[in-house]
Amino acid sequence: MNPKSLSGLRRLCSSSATIAGSPPCPHGYDVAAIADLIEKQHWSKLGFHVKDINPNQLFQQLISSELDPDLSLRYYTWLVKNRNISVSLELTFKLLHSLANAKRYSKIRSFLDGFVKKGLDHPVHSILHAISMCDNVCVNSIIADMLVLAYANNSRFELGFEAFKRAGYYGYKLSALSCKPLMIALLKENRFADVEYVYKEMIRRKIQPNVFTFNVVINALCKTGKMNKAKDVIEDMKVYGTSPNVVSYNTIIDGYCKLGGIGKMYKADAVLKEMVENKVSPNLTTFNILIDGFWKDENLPGSMKVFKEMLDQDVIPNVITYNSLINGLCSGGKISEAICMHDKMVTAGVLPNLITYNSLINGFCKNEMLKEGLDMFDSVKGQGIVLTAKTYNILIDAYCKSGKIEDGFALKEEMEREGIIPNAETYNCLIGGLCRNDNIEAAKKLFDQLTSKGLADLVTYHILMDGYCSKGESRKAAMLLKEMLKMGLKPRHLTYNILMKGYCREGNLKAATNMRTHMEKERQLRMNVASYNVLLQGYSQKGKLEDANRLLNEMLENGLIPNRITYEIIRLEMIDKGFVPDIEGHLFNVSTKS
Repeated sequence: MNPKSLSGLRRLCSSSATIAGSPPCPHGYDVAAIADLIEKQHWSKLGFHVKDINPNQLFQQLISSELDPDLSLRYYTWLVKNRNISVSLELTFKLLHSLANAKRYSKIRSFLDGFVKKGLDHPVHSILHAISMCDNVCVNSIIADMLVLAYANNSRFELGFEAFKRAGYYGYKLSALSCKPLMIALLKENRFADVEYVYKEMIRRKIQPNVFTFNVVINALCKTGKMNKAKDVIEDMKVYGTSPNVVSYNTIIDGYCKLGGIGKMYKADAVLKEMVENKVSPNLTTFNILIDGFWKDENLPGSMKVFKEMLDQDVIPNVITYNSLINGLCSGGKISEAICMHDKMVTAGVLPNLITYNSLINGFCKNEMLKEGLDMFDSVKGQGIVLTAKTYNILIDAYCKSGKIEDGFALKEEMEREGIIPNAETYNCLIGGLCRNDNIEAAKKLFDQLTSKGLADLVTYHILMDGYCSKGESRKAAMLLKEMLKMGLKPRHLTYNILMKGYCREGNLKAATNMRTHMEKERQLRMNVASYNVLLQGYSQKGKLEDANRLLNEMLENGLIPNRITYEIIRLEMIDKGFVPDIEGHLFNVSTKS
């Protein structure tokens, strides 16, 4: 036996080792036997030896002695697991303090991991209070840090976030080792503002961030479109002596690509140049982000230029690269070039996947090449590739848009025979096809089937509402709005725009205006450009050109910028009819857009 353990136990049974208010060990008790049994883990014999002693009192005396804290930990584990005895938080964390003083950090981490996994309903404020019972702030900081880490590693991000905040109230200094997993856990839950809070607190509390924590906060800021703040974090990294790496730059480039708006790709390209200037080499992910960003910005030449640069730098494209290019080419109507890219992909030894084929099938269908799309569909099935609802939905939608509703329903039945469950998108394609075929009754019947299954989404309602409005039955469409609200779905601008357009088609401007009032007052949705376009056309076609002119001025006063459709309405419905809008400084724009 460890001599220190034995001498500690002898002191434990002496009067000097007795804790105030707790009875000493019984006279003549074999202390050496207790230590020996704990160390050898002879728990059944130990149970017999200590049956007349209060287990919590013995535990407290063990912790307070100069014993090796491992013995106290073993005794604690035995009490909790085998004797089902509850140990107070104060005693539990007193044990952890003794382990910390002995620098048994791995044991503390393991203990807290199990403590958190058990999900015991201890409030975080009580745990932090128990930690604070020790006067050693350094030791308390270590335990608090490991507690936050344990919460984060066990997906208890809410408790971890609270522990992080309360640790700050007590003045405990945490480390990047616990802050990083906490930030990642919050990021996964889309708690972007909380990630930013943790980062700011780290700076305020002088917790040294590392490249990983910087990258996590950059990611959170980019996901919320706070690109200037994300760029500021890059500067913070330099101040802290941390060099931004390829992940840092890739995240910001991706943020700009997904931001939307004019000049986004120019900004993404500027970050790329900064990255190269700082001697950080772009990698496969960098090029894939830019290729995807350019084609989605309707700049296919930009995507192809990045692809060429990628090859020039000997960066080998992967399936994501080719899929992005094929998708972009198909979306731009360049089907022949997309097929050539597919052939290059195969020649390069990159195996096409279902995403590749879905893009090509969708490209064929969108460019009125349904037969070619079906041929590829059969080819994919022949290769043994497992199809999904997405593939079937592309073809069902194409059938419905070409008026072949029966073929669309037949494909849905085939889909079900293959064990693929139709989803909301499947039904939406069919309902849309029926509405376009003026079979609104059948569309409503299918809609009811979908709602009974709880699958109807906002798109489903929009399709049927538009179907009713196209038939001059806007009142029935308005009834769907009430039903939508009962289902807990939140109407958008498009919802009200469909209804306003329907009423305007019927010449019922009062009902259209009432719908606008409902949108603005009940749903707190301000008119957007599309909303103004609907009413502008409705008033103009009804001959109420002065009212249309008033709407146009109101739109501009609200800071909204007219789009191509606005200018077409002004030209066709107002100027061509001899009415010149009374808008100072705007007539030149109208004439140039026409």
